[in-house]
Parts: sequence; C-alpha cells; structure tokens
Amino acid sequence: MNDIEKQQNKGFFGWIERVGNKLPDPVMLFIILAAIVIVISGIAGATGLSVEYFDAEEGENLTVEAVSLFSAGGLNHIFNSAVDNFTGFAPLGTVLVAMLGVGVAEWTGLIVSTLKRLLSNVPAFLLSAAVIFAGIISNIASDVGYVVIIPLGALIFAGAGRHPLAGLAAAFAGVSSGFSANLLIGPTDALLVDITNAALNSAGINYEMSITANWYFMIVSSVVLTIVGALITDKFVEPRLGEYKGDYRPDFESLTDIERKGLRNSLIVLIIYVVIMAFLMFPQGAVFRSFDEAIGAESINDFLSTGLLLAIFLLFALPGLAYGLTVGKIKNSSDFVKGMTEAMSSMGNYIVLAFFAAQLIDYFEFTNLGTILAVSGADLLESIHLTGLPLVLGFIVVAGFINLFIGSASAKWAILAPIFAPMLYNLDIAPEMTLIAYRIADSSTNVISPLLNYFPMILIFAQRYDNKAGIGTLVSTMLAYSMAFLVTWSLLLVIWFLFGLPIGPGASIAL
Repeated sequence: MNDIEKQQNKGFFGWIERVGNKLPDPVMLFIILAAIVIVISGIAGATGLSVEYFDAEEGENLTVEAVSLFSAGGLNHIFNSAVDNFTGFAPLGTVLVAMLGVGVAEWTGLIVSTLKRLLSNVPAFLLSAAVIFAGIISNIASDVGYVVIIPLGALIFAGAGRHPLAGLAAAFAGVSSGFSANLLIGPTDALLVDITNAALNSAGINYEMSITANWYFMIVSSVVLTIVGALITDKFVEPRLGEYKGDYRPDFESLTDIERKGLRNSLIVLIIYVVIMAFLMFPQGAVFRSFDEAIGAESINDFLSTGLLLAIFLLFALPGLAYGLTVGKIKNSSDFVKGMTEAMSSMGNYIVLAFFAAQLIDYFEFTNLGTILAVSGADLLESIHLTGLPLVLGFIVVAGFINLFIGSASAKWAILAPIFAPMLYNLDIAPEMTLIAYRIADSSTNVISPLLNYFPMILIFAQRYDNKAGIGTLVSTMLAYSMAFLVTWSLLLVIWFLFGLPIGPGASIAL
C-alpha cells in the first residue's frame, strides 16, 4: 500500500469507505435491504404499528398502519408490482434517454474536443466552482442535472487532468445537496409553497405564501454553497482521492484542423437548435407554454418537468451528429446508431441495479414505514417543546434524518408541513422560514442516502472510472459535502434569523 492509499484509509472517512466497500455487491445489498424491509414490515404489521397525522389535502386526520409484506396482500404486491416498479422507476427512463444523446456526443469525440478547447489554463478552484454552480442551477430543470451535469462533471475533471471522481462528486453535491438553491424560481418552489399554504389553511390559518417566498435566501445560498463546495472539492475530496490511476485517459493532444472544423459546425447546429427551442418556449403563447395555476399565468414549468428530457437528448445528439459527420466518425446511419448503442451497452449494470433498487423503494413506500418514521420523528421533536431558533435547528436535524429514508421532497413535506408549518406559525416563526429550514434539510443529506432514486446511477458512473468504487467510496466521498452544506446552510439561516433579513419579496423570518 503506497502513501496515498494509506492516507485514504485513515480517519473517520477512511473507516466509512472500508466498511462500506466490504458490503456485498450493490445489487445484492439492495436485495438484502429489501428482505430486511419485508421482515420489519411483518413485525410492524403483526404488532399493529400505526401513527396518526393530519393530511392537509384531505382536510382530516388519517391513521396510517404498517402493511405487512408477509400478508396475502403483501405477497401479491411483491409479485404483481415487480415489473411496474421497474418500468415505472423514474430515473430509469430519464437516465437512458439522456444517455442516448450524450452517447452520440461522446462517441463521435465532440465532448473530448470541446473540453480540450475550453479547459486549457482554467484555475482549479474556478473549475470546481463552475461544476458545483452548474449542478445547483440545474434543478430549475427538475432531475435533468442528475443525468447530464454529474457525468459531465467527471468528464470535465478528467479533461483537465484531474481526478474524474472528484468532478463527479462535485457535480453530485451541486445537483443533489444544493437541490433547493437557485437563482431562478422553478417548479420545486411552486410545489412546496402549494403544500405549505394547504397545510396552513387546513389548520384555520389565513396565510398565503407566494412562489417567491424564499427567493432572496436561495440566491445567496447558491453563491455560498458554490464557494463551500469548491473548497471541499479542492482541499479535501481531491487530495483524499489521490492520483487517478484508472483506465480512463482522455486524449490531451492539440486539436487538429478537422476537429476545429467539427467544433465549428457543431456550434452552428447548437445555436440553430437553441434559437428554435427559445422560440418554442419563451414568447407569449409559445408552443411549450401552458397556464400555471401556481402563479396564475403562462409558464414553461410543465415543459421543464416533463418535456425537457427529449430536448436534452437533441441538445447532445444533433451537435454530436454534426461533429461526427465533419470529422468522418459518422459515415452512415449505422454509425449514428452505433454511438447510441455503445452508450446503452455501458448502462447494463445500471439497469440490473435499477430493477432491485426500484423494488426496495416501492416496498418501503407500500409498507408505510417511511410515513410512520416521518410522523414519529415529528412527534418526538414536538414533544421536546423547543421554541425559536433551537426549534428551527432541531427541525432541520430531524427532517435531514428522515430524508435518508424518504427521497421525495414533496412527499416528505406533505407529511411534515401540516405538523410544523402551523406549529411554528403559532410560535411567531413565519412559514417562509419554516420552508427554508425544510429545504436545507431535504437537500443536504440527499447524497449519502442509498434510497435516493438516483444513487444507483451515480454509483455506476463512479465505477466507470474506478471499477473498485463501491458504496463506501461514494458515501465517504459525499459525506464531506453533506456535512459542510448542512452546517454552512444552517449557519446562513441563523444569520438571517438573528438579523431579521428579508427572505424573499415581502417575506420575513418572523410574523
């Protein structure tokens, strides 16, 4: 073992990596976890475990009981839902469609040539910050950042002669741990604000939050998290990873004349495509605009949520096609298809992993164990009778822990909002502040949860550059970002709380 490997194995993070990597293959681990959920559900069902909470949408108290997968209904669910769980697994289609386009751009050489052109003499900190920031602002397009920014982060770092896993980690941190921060208002804002307003109204509180309720705070958060993430990448993650010794070695040779011509032609195609898409998206009455009830006007939020993925495919495929035709990589239709086929061939492990991950996530939801955990955690915090800032910080800790088991931001908030939004309102803490605390908790711990929908995909991407990378490698690498973002973001909230700064247009921390 050399000095770098000894350094990597030291300390708390080294211990996490060693223990995590000694776990079975990720596929087997998901099978084992699914089996554990089945056993726990059987015990919980037999003992009649249940919780009661107020459902804002239904306007009534609901009793949620643990559902046993050992029961007749449970066993039927296991067998009858397996295919639907797999085909309906949200990240599966997202990842595969995006990778079709990225595969064309990568196979033709467009991505490598672009990186060679752009990455010469870029300062390390600036490159890290750019990857983090791109990940943060990508959440305006929902989950697209997971399948575009994260693999590109690894390629960008590799193209700059840096460790690709550090680039992947930086992008993952920006996309997932910085999910709620942004410079713009997006679908997530509308969704969470709607749930909060419904929770308040159901408790008889006449209060209406606007979609811009957290805007000022999230703009500042985007800048702060970018700086913190870049520092973690450059000062901790990359030094700990050490020198890259994997098989992926991008060509660092200077661009040839034909490659420059290919870049020029692909840029022309890209500009034409962007202009067409802008015409379809932004003018009043444009094809991709629809009425958004959350803001009472036309918006492209529906397109961003459901239609953007095909647009991303074309964003990579069309310039990739132009580049491939120019440099001679694509000579006929078969070559074009080959680029997509090779991209799909590299996703075989992910498809297998996705099948079992989808079953685990479904079992956890079907048994109601996640809901029971969330309500129990909320009840525990409520019973402590904290007030003011300690209550807000305690809420962040509890919600961050629950986030490890329930990945959906809206599903979690639908459970927690009817409890915490009215409770903190009655303690003179504005719902806008409560929502900020929730968004901090919901984002920061995403990257260390194996139950995150996209976690299996990130692991497969990591193994592309280091075939020895396991869950321990990924969790130990991402834990530094999770801790740093959670602490920094919470401190930022404390500053806002103590100085009474405006959170958004017309929104403050206290009533």
